[in-house]
Amino acid sequence: MGLAVIVNKNGGTASKMGDKLESTLQDAFAAAGVEADVQALDGGEVGDAITEAAKRGRVVVAGGDGTAACAAQQLAGGDAELGLLPLGTLNHLARDLGLPDKLEDAAKVAATGKATAIDVAEVNGHVFVNNASIGLYPLMVRTREGVQDSKGWPKWLSTIPAAWAALERFPHHRLRVDLGQGERAIVTPLLFIGNNDYSLDAGALGQRESLTDGKLSVYAVAHRSRASLLWFAARALVGRARRGADFVAIGECETLTVSATGDSIEIALDGEVQRLETPLEFRIRAGALKVVTG
Repeated sequence: MGLAVIVNKNGGTASKMGDKLESTLQDAFAAAGVEADVQALDGGEVGDAITEAAKRGRVVVAGGDGTAACAAQQLAGGDAELGLLPLGTLNHLARDLGLPDKLEDAAKVAATGKATAIDVAEVNGHVFVNNASIGLYPLMVRTREGVQDSKGWPKWLSTIPAAWAALERFPHHRLRVDLGQGERAIVTPLLFIGNNDYSLDAGALGQRESLTDGKLSVYAVAHRSRASLLWFAARALVGRARRGADFVAIGECETLTVSATGDSIEIALDGEVQRLETPLEFRIRAGALKVVTG
């Protein structure tokens, strides 16, 4: 039957390939000496296809971080191995795993490499591979999607007016968080929960050195004015965020509980916005996903 390759045909680089998508992927795997059974699907069909393909022992998914998270939802805790082709817009997971950018090289790794166990994170039963956030970022994503739908702009261009609109609304959430050491109240424009530790250092901002430390990283930006938040963002982009002054909560934990004033709250999971019931119960699942890395 060949190696199962499940493609989200609507994502990032894949959508730009058009009619050449399937043949291009088949050629890339053929160069690695492997026959590929390529299935180009709409996003809503990808989950079921991954579950079925996992019966073969290894399944390759091609897309961005949202597609990788969909695969992790289906495969975490099982024996099937996951190969990744980074064909999305940002591909954070593939980057942090050290996977090659070039399609032919990534296909060779996915087809012939060995799998290693990495951590995934989970909130209320929803798996994520990179991070979750509450506040400004989910609002920006919702607004960006509206701009894309109404104007037909690409994601990167739609992000500019969406970010400005989010800052104009400038929500502050009153939350109660418990990192396993007792509940505390915070007010924050942005709560960020990472699958393992995210760097704040210059030259490595937003990157992870490890996906196997078995920890959630938690950052809550301090309550501030719009001008102060913009100044914080500018400093953070060059690796000059001040942990003590810029955050009201920062730490590592294996479990996290987040309570809010309402019965539900919007949260972005690997860039995909959902509304989940509160409280939010986060946990790390150490070594739950087998990913082919080399």
